[in-house]
Amino acid sequence: MTVQRHRGLTEQAAQTAVEQACRMLRLPTIRSQFPDITEAATREQMSYQAYLAELLLAECDDRSRRRSERRIKAASFPRDKSLRTFDFDANSTIDPAVIHTLAACEWVKKGQPLCLIGDSGTGKSHLLIALGTEAAMKGYRVKYTLATKLVNELVEAADDMVLNKTIARYGRVDLLCIDELGYMELDRRGAELLFQVLTEREEKNSLAIASNDSFSGWTKTFTDPRLCAAIVDRLTFGGNIIETGTDSYRLAQTRARQGVISS
Repeated sequence: MTVQRHRGLTEQAAQTAVEQACRMLRLPTIRSQFPDITEAATREQMSYQAYLAELLLAECDDRSRRRSERRIKAASFPRDKSLRTFDFDANSTIDPAVIHTLAACEWVKKGQPLCLIGDSGTGKSHLLIALGTEAAMKGYRVKYTLATKLVNELVEAADDMVLNKTIARYGRVDLLCIDELGYMELDRRGAELLFQVLTEREEKNSLAIASNDSFSGWTKTFTDPRLCAAIVDRLTFGGNIIETGTDSYRLAQTRARQGVISS
């Protein structure tokens, strides 16, 4: 392809040419920001090379941001939660250093599991979503789901003869976040289907779960003792276990607010 040079363009013609070229090359950030960057470059007497670097870096940064937003949206988190908004002071059981180490996502890179165990209101779902968001921002494919929703989807897939396709889809993501595991009893069929998903991901891709019950209490959810033991083994082998405690800081905050209002 021959590049045709255009010399002696007027300012208006040059601006139009840049906009057209950016549309053709799909560079929306440069197209929107080049007037401001050009003005700054003139004011600061940048070299041509520095000016070009500013334009390209702006495009790269914005493209990275858009990719992160798409990955976070694809994860289907039910709400926005971040580590920045997590109140570590309200729950002394949780070690901030451990959580921030997990935020580096080495465990996701290695395909290790993560278990967040604690009572309602202790922050385990917040941490599950926040750590999943960190993984998505670092380029990993993440999917969030409730345990009961996942089991219902697997049962429907089995009935519709597309179970293998559904299990493969859940097996491909780098991090699968399963929330509210242990809240409801699962029948044997549902538990076995969930076990198939865990087996598909074992030692290949990471799994993170949040549960309101300790592992010893999971026999209420997985009523078959051998299947329960196998599932616990899948979720704990080589993984990280974070206990968020039993004291609900949400309840404490609500009581504190009510005390302020009543006083």
